Amino acid sequence: MVNEIDSESLSQRLADTEDVLLVDIRTPAEIAQGMIPDALQLPMHLIPLKMGEIPKDRDVVIYCRSGARSYQACAYLMQQGYNRVLNLRGGIIAWARHGLPIVAPEG
Repeated sequence: MVNEIDSESLSQRLADTEDVLLVDIRTPAEIAQGMIPDALQLPMHLIPLKMGEIPKDRDVVIYCRSGARSYQACAYLMQQGYNRVLNLRGGIIAWARHGLPIVAPEG
């Protein structure tokens, strides 16, 4: 069972400056359309190669466009021993629907 967080709860945790790592697993083309501020860009297919960049000692919120790919990524990471991963329910679509900030990627 993958743990999930909704957009409002995540927004509040970020506003409270909680130690949460956001990971955007969408493709570079999707990310070019906008992303949640301060998210780490890590396309889904690279997760097995770059798992070392994802900490096990803090909450990690993974998101994609709609929440489906990030749900699968969370399940995979949980199988690898990560117990502090959360799926952003509804993905960046739900985030944007709630009027929360989206920024252009850096670079």
